[in-house]
Amino acid sequence: MDAPEPENTPFAAVSAQTSKLGRMYQSYLDKSTPYTTYRWISTAVLLALFFVRIVVAQGWYIVCYSLGIYLLNLFLAFLQPKIDPSLTQDEGLEDGDAGSSLPTKKDEEFRPFIRRLPEFKFWHSATRAIAISFFCTWFGIFNVPVFWPVLVVYFLILFSLTMRRQIQHMIKYRYVPFSFGKAKYNQRSGH
Repeated sequence: MDAPEPENTPFAAVSAQTSKLGRMYQSYLDKSTPYTTYRWISTAVLLALFFVRIVVAQGWYIVCYSLGIYLLNLFLAFLQPKIDPSLTQDEGLEDGDAGSSLPTKKDEEFRPFIRRLPEFKFWHSATRAIAISFFCTWFGIFNVPVFWPVLVVYFLILFSLTMRRQIQHMIKYRYVPFSFGKAKYNQRSGH
């Protein structure tokens, strides 16, 4: 019975420190939640530093391309509703229920726009991805030789096609994922 106590093992100590660091990290994230503008400014600064690193180092284009694809994927999830109206409409047609589309008249039920990817998770994932990409640019193993103009053209084509499809989807199902440009109603009069 010379075995150490379960709470004194090295694994328990590492686990306790990891848990403590995780709680501190979550505390800082929770404190930063109300400061949307400052969070996004810091992310934009980090992205600018990343681009400066790419331009100065003249390499790591595949890391940059991968980051661009990931950020595009996050942005599309940010623009889409949590419940896709095209899927609910298709399910309604299969079940014989055609009333499951978004409201188009005054007397229909109001359903607020709920994003598939909330703003805070979008910011957190984007910032973490930029930081990881910036970290990867310091290691030669990630500097895969590629002809970067092909990646740029391919990314621009991919961006334009996916955004066109997303905008057509937004027009077809009549939803706007942003709050600007929407009607503001007076709370007293109900309009």
